[in-house]
Amino acid sequence: MRGRILVLAVTVAACAVLSGCTDEGADGAAAPAPGPTVTSPAAPPAAAALAERYRRAGGDADVYGIEQVPGPDGATPLIVVRTHNPDTGDDRFKQQAASVTAYLTLSEGVTLPHGYRMDVFGPDGRLLHRWNAAV
Repeated sequence: MRGRILVLAVTVAACAVLSGCTDEGADGAAAPAPGPTVTSPAAPPAAAALAERYRRAGGDADVYGIEQVPGPDGATPLIVVRTHNPDTGDDRFKQQAASVTAYLTLSEGVTLPHGYRMDVFGPDGRLLHRWNAAV
């Protein structure tokens, strides 16, 4: 299972790079107004349960909350990740984003036909990364 998640994570990361993950939408228009930059550090119960399944499947041990909520356009979901790791490095984030989306699509049956947006919040509830992989 871990091998499949890694292969899918690499594939998702490559697609994200090729599709031009930016702060703009696919049509070049500015992305919708950004969401909150601070949230509660406590993960809702369903988000904590999803993160537990993700970790058991070999996902990042620092992730303690994952939730998928409708995005502002209704077609592109927002994936909210809570992590114990305060690292703001892009390389770590890209690996984490690929790992989370690979798990969601492979193990949870989530489909992302229009891409996704991802907000990652650190242990104190502050925004660490905001990612737009909408197509």
